[in-house]
Amino acid sequence: MKQKLATQLNAINEYEREPIPQSKLKGLKSFVGMYAGEHIAGTEFVIGPLFVVHGVSAPDLFLGLLVGNLLAVLSWAFLCAPIAVKVRLTLYYQLEKICGRYLVTGYNIVNALMFCFLAGSMIAVAATAAGIPFDIAMPGLTDWYPNSLSWVITVLLVGLVITLIAILGYEQISRFANVCAPWMILIFVAAAFAVMPQLGITSFSSFWEVAQTRIWTGVPMEGFSKFTFWHVTFFAWFANMAMHIGMGDLSILRYAKKWQYGFASTTGMFIGHVMAWISSGILCAAAGGEIPPGPIAYNSVGIAGAICVMIAGWTTANPTIYRAGLAIQSIMPSVKRWKVTLIVGLVTTIAAMFPALVMKLLDFVALYGLVLMPMGAIIFIDFYVIPKLGLTRNYASEAKIKFNIAAGVTWLSTLALCLFLNFYQGIDIFFLGLPGWFIAAALYIVLSKLYQRKAVEEPQLRVSAKSF
Repeated sequence: MKQKLATQLNAINEYEREPIPQSKLKGLKSFVGMYAGEHIAGTEFVIGPLFVVHGVSAPDLFLGLLVGNLLAVLSWAFLCAPIAVKVRLTLYYQLEKICGRYLVTGYNIVNALMFCFLAGSMIAVAATAAGIPFDIAMPGLTDWYPNSLSWVITVLLVGLVITLIAILGYEQISRFANVCAPWMILIFVAAAFAVMPQLGITSFSSFWEVAQTRIWTGVPMEGFSKFTFWHVTFFAWFANMAMHIGMGDLSILRYAKKWQYGFASTTGMFIGHVMAWISSGILCAAAGGEIPPGPIAYNSVGIAGAICVMIAGWTTANPTIYRAGLAIQSIMPSVKRWKVTLIVGLVTTIAAMFPALVMKLLDFVALYGLVLMPMGAIIFIDFYVIPKLGLTRNYASEAKIKFNIAAGVTWLSTLALCLFLNFYQGIDIFFLGLPGWFIAAALYIVLSKLYQRKAVEEPQLRVSAKSF
């Protein structure tokens, strides 16, 4: 039986190092469900409350969410999706063709670790709900380490289930998200409406007054910095910067029949982020500023709320672990993806045991996007600009080199500059992604012209702009 299971898992083909065949392309419904499932997530039960404790005012929150999430949808649709459907390669193989195997190996390790930590926060969120029937003590705002053996065991069990689903591949992940997403939407909305009377909201007309005076008051809790419209806008836009501007979703959207399916991210941004962050903020205010997602959902709508938190964690962690598995598998192409994903799932589950990962989620998500963003700029410039300059697209592959110095210097220099601005100039990390992208794009153009000067003089290395 063990041999039969291994044979079945080995037969799962995710086309890690070749374009997706036409017969495997997915329709719009798959992406609508996947984006809704991934972004109506367990982490939304954390992010919404963090806006409350950081003292965002009600006008700043609503306007910032509208602008930021619209920019995120446009980034998926116009930056990531068109490249994804033309090359139909994973992010990691596409980067290998541009950057070379040595450089992309370093990038993939960083990428996979970031995905592991992000998925770990989602497993931790799901665990706060799974532990409710057993009366497990939940980690608090200031906890950095596991606070009980019961918490550790709960996280292990939840992580195992999520990892098993991720091993089954994109098709099963998409199917799981499509089934769960509509129900989760209803629970989020129902939970918010259920606690509104506790806050004094008894009619539509009273909502705005209570929102400004008892929920998003504009006054941060002690120990938390003050957030403004700009914080909300840039966080909403760049919460998934690694996926759209950073091109992480090349691995997902390569299955799309049309580039316009990038607009399917609307379900994740406006039903997921906008609706879920507002709803969870209301739940946080009703709970007196408490953050653990499982208990605040359970106290609002009972067992349905707890189940929603648990499944929301699953539907987000599943594709995240899947992406991390692809990143590591690209380093070790001879090892089957399911084996790599199993190891990634174990690492992720261990990370989930540390509650600080959840409590510092806003800062981590911003840092995670910043670290991966320069490579997205490199892919964009390599695809659209490099051929027009008479330079070689996919230079590492064409020149048969294992380290593209232009790409490596661009990545590290951009990160160093952004971190310098954050640590020494005091510029908030939320605001560095946009200028960082343009810095990386400009650097890669200049460095490529210098680095490929010899190649430009050798016509045999040139690649037509119509390579794809």
